[in-house]
Amino acid sequence: MKDMIFEFIDGLRDGLAGMADEIFDNPEIGYAEHRASALLTSYLKNAGFSVEVGAGGLETAFRAAYRLGSGGPSIGLLCEYDAIEGTGHACAHHIQGPAVVGAAAAAKELLREKPFQLVVYGTPAEETSGGKIDMLEYGCFRDIDVALMCHGSPTTTTDIKCLAMSSFHVSFKGVSSHAAISPEAGRSALDAILLSCHGVEFLREHVPDDVRMHYTILNAGGPENVVPQEASARFVMRSYDRDSLDSVVDRFKKIIAGASQMTETEYSIIEEKRYDSKIPVLSLNELLIENARLVNAPCIRPPREQTGSTDFGNVMYVVPGSCIRVAFVPEGTPPHSQTYIDAGKSREAHEAVTTAAKIIAATIFDLVSDEGALERVTQEFESKKKAALALG
Repeated sequence: MKDMIFEFIDGLRDGLAGMADEIFDNPEIGYAEHRASALLTSYLKNAGFSVEVGAGGLETAFRAAYRLGSGGPSIGLLCEYDAIEGTGHACAHHIQGPAVVGAAAAAKELLREKPFQLVVYGTPAEETSGGKIDMLEYGCFRDIDVALMCHGSPTTTTDIKCLAMSSFHVSFKGVSSHAAISPEAGRSALDAILLSCHGVEFLREHVPDDVRMHYTILNAGGPENVVPQEASARFVMRSYDRDSLDSVVDRFKKIIAGASQMTETEYSIIEEKRYDSKIPVLSLNELLIENARLVNAPCIRPPREQTGSTDFGNVMYVVPGSCIRVAFVPEGTPPHSQTYIDAGKSREAHEAVTTAAKIIAATIFDLVSDEGALERVTQEFESKKKAALALG
């Protein structure tokens, strides 16, 4: 069956590569990926999937589904297609959609022995606003038993951990006055921002090793001879453990309140989207890597122990999931780099599309044909999530 799957996807090679090139040549930033979304949904409609555009309340998101029989596992395939503003597809998101729809088409056409459901989710704005977080809040991804993704990469591998992230827009409002003539009348919003930054620096000594804290001043309040009435900053905190990060966030909020008291200013904190740390499912990672070996994927390496923040982490906190990264640029190449751009339409990029499609389609077959495979994945996920919640 896997040989049949691979042969079927080889027959799609030119079409999938052309689709990837079209997305690459027409980069669209988050929530504006109209062309890419239309291209992918058109392909899925023609392949016999029922398609809902605007999934999760997002105009460029979609949900495409196919069911064989009743019951059986529901396999979710997720893809991104947003570019980086001012740069283009320097993170290889143009590869994901074509690979996923190719895998979905192969599974639909060839898997006939047991009942199952395929659900393809198009997920906008990964690079900027975390579209999957909005979609989760809307109720998406609750209809799948497992979530699979793919990504272009310098190596063929999977991930274990990702950083949970909390970010805040903080503003202070004080009293303006002339800094030379009547400084005593002023209450500096900028002083409150600076005290907040100093407080974060002192907090660094007393947090777990994996905690990261960043900040930038957005508005310093005006000219140097006027006590600033208003000032604002953005603070970001990360950790590989969401519960641990939440305790750090509580302490950060006390720093902001303290800075307000010390300067006799008013403050507001606006929390932006929360990125969760994923629950790693190593048995699912290994299933993907086994199929990567089967198709002779290039540059196979052990799983990456730690990665940055991603909205896929939020999905993987709710449902077991994994992303297969497929090599198409030289090992060691940093993401969001010119090398990614230069290789975007290369032979290696086209090979990565079909390689990823084969790996995902073969993994769908494993999960559908072997009830024990999905059961092992689900049990590992539930056990690790239970342990994570207990530690929190």
